[in-house]
Amino acid sequence: MLPWIELDTATVPGNGGELRLKRRGEEFSIMAGATELMNSRLYGSEEALARLSCEKIRGRAAPHVLIGGLGMGFTLRAALAELGDDAHITVAELVPAVVAWARGPLAPVFAGSLDDPRVRIHEGDVGGPIGTRENTFDAILLDVDNGPEGLTRAANDGLYSLAGLAAARRALTPAGVLAVWSSEPNPAFTKRLRGAGFAVEEARVRARGKRGARHVIWIAVKND
Repeated sequence: MLPWIELDTATVPGNGGELRLKRRGEEFSIMAGATELMNSRLYGSEEALARLSCEKIRGRAAPHVLIGGLGMGFTLRAALAELGDDAHITVAELVPAVVAWARGPLAPVFAGSLDDPRVRIHEGDVGGPIGTRENTFDAILLDVDNGPEGLTRAANDGLYSLAGLAAARRALTPAGVLAVWSSEPNPAFTKRLRGAGFAVEEARVRARGKRGARHVIWIAVKND
């Protein structure tokens, strides 16, 4: 078996530790300590995050979607495939090096998606656009950590708090969608979403086809 080769490292702002980009043949991995955050072979649930969200807003004119976390671009590519030419997609990525990786060693994985005219990159915390906008986004997709029980950055916890969910609700258009990816279930978070004024559906999605870990996606629609 081919060995893993470390290509680069990056520091996560806000005392979030270090990310490592690794490659083994044509396979890429982004690690935080001993935890693998993403892998170029395991992306089914990241694609589902976009697909399930876009289904809820299909038919809207010029939809605006905010994606929290660039990762390896699988959620972005799936959203581009689902949305029409009039869509606008803002991707918030906290770690500048991740954007650089997307245009460098990970360019084959991104397949030119960052050059799509519908895409704008916001280098910074996704909490910025959420907290400063009202009635703006038709969908907000969050994949900034391993879910509501964050592993890489304590500040991410604020996104999943009642205050963070209230901010997301204000930033959404009527019947807008807040979609959250997680590596595991969290009944307390489901309850919190409902308490924050969302109608909630919970989907279990495999990381790769019919194999791999089963991840959780919350699709929360803003109640009027």
